[in-house]
Amino acid sequence: MTLPSYAMNAASFPLMYERELVVPLFRPWVDDLFERVGLAEGDSLLDIACGTGIVARVARERLGRSARIVGVDVSAGMLAVAGELARDIDWREGNAMSLPVPGDEKFTVVACQQGLQFVPDKLAAVREMRRVLAPGGRVVVATWLGLEHNPLFRDLHAAAERRFGPIHDERFGFGDGEALRAVLAASGLRDVEVAVVRRTIRVPDAAAFLHLNCMAEIGMSRVGAQLDDNGRAHLVSVLERESAHALAPYRQGAGLAFEMATHVATARA
Repeated sequence: MTLPSYAMNAASFPLMYERELVVPLFRPWVDDLFERVGLAEGDSLLDIACGTGIVARVARERLGRSARIVGVDVSAGMLAVAGELARDIDWREGNAMSLPVPGDEKFTVVACQQGLQFVPDKLAAVREMRRVLAPGGRVVVATWLGLEHNPLFRDLHAAAERRFGPIHDERFGFGDGEALRAVLAASGLRDVEVAVVRRTIRVPDAAAFLHLNCMAEIGMSRVGAQLDDNGRAHLVSVLERESAHALAPYRQGAGLAFEMATHVATARA
């Protein structure tokens, strides 16, 4: 569960991400992930691309204090927030393509919510998931469908491209369910199943949501990559003004309500 590197590395971003996005945008999917993978007493869990750790934290609530739960992310800033929120989880900085997990450490469940799309070598990452699974262990991976299936983000992305030209939005860049199925199967995992899950997301603070999304769009743009933090911050304010109209169809009081769609894949070792 991650975001483009510029956003993650901005000093203030991990706290804003946790405060404004995690509960409304990412928490609603977690129970479904665990139901599909059959998380139960006695399981151990590895949360890959954990961000501030919502998947691992919900697993702790379900499995209790004795369960072994590990979260891995490339962002030290995200992990610092995760560590403050849940000190009884083993947070590790590392890359999904080369997990900081020794060969003799295995997990019964491996989860990756909205992170695989950011990994350059997806097959390497899934092979790592397979490597750290205990015999009979289960994997659950979620990746958003493309922008055409996530209309609010589609509309905000269109506004950003009108201002800054073509932008590759990594967040929605692995929306092909058959490609997801294929990469899991190619790793040696079996019983691969891929489902489409849709949900209404309700965000209480539209302004904060817009600000964070503009940060992400600028970070993924060519012009944003050439600027320092001050320059990007200026462009964020420009884009907020120019894209605020795109929120109108989704307004609900001070917040927003919008549909999102994700693939959820499950498989076994």
